[in-house]
Amino acid sequence: MSAVPKTTRADVSPRALALTRDDHELIRECLDGHQESFAALVKRHEERAYWAAYRVLGDGEASRDVAQEAFVRVWRALERFDFSMAFTTWLYRITVNLAIDHLRRNKRHKGVDVDIFREGLADDGHDQAPSHRQDSEELSGKVRSVLETLDEKYRTVLALRDLEGLSSKQISDITGITHPTVRWRLHVARKQFKENWDRLEARNERARARAIDGAITEDSLQ
Repeated sequence: MSAVPKTTRADVSPRALALTRDDHELIRECLDGHQESFAALVKRHEERAYWAAYRVLGDGEASRDVAQEAFVRVWRALERFDFSMAFTTWLYRITVNLAIDHLRRNKRHKGVDVDIFREGLADDGHDQAPSHRQDSEELSGKVRSVLETLDEKYRTVLALRDLEGLSSKQISDITGITHPTVRWRLHVARKQFKENWDRLEARNERARARAIDGAITEDSLQ
């Protein structure tokens, strides 16, 4: 295989886009020279690859680049695909590893953005009162700040488990680390997150107390 086939809507036949098509069937068709079948794979899974990268990177543009590169890697390695595994597991592995490599190359990169995670828990923002939306945005910002304090190996596992909803076994398959290591890193990540969250809350409480004391002192001098 050489270049990745274009994936415009016109290149993808209705038959190839049918939701009942099995990923393995599409891969076999790709190996038989049907490029529209690869376009169907991309169309089916490009959003999943994007969000897998976004959970790690928290940056839309970088995540799109990583997702695109992931499909380039998939195309080039398709002949070596192991049909005993799910295509999604293989795609996650490639995407997450590329995202981690991106983090390592960009040490100042901000970490996981939890807004998407919160959207799955909160009510529709259009129906919320302004004060409620403001509180949600403030909480989201605090969660994001704490996540960014975690080392990338802990942040990645926490993102895949608690934001992406993957099992420890799936994370092990994707990252290539052992199942016990995944569970240990997840334990450490959650512990560090709670400790850092408590420290942030304590600092905020002290800041509020100083602000109140300052206001009282100013009123007493008037």
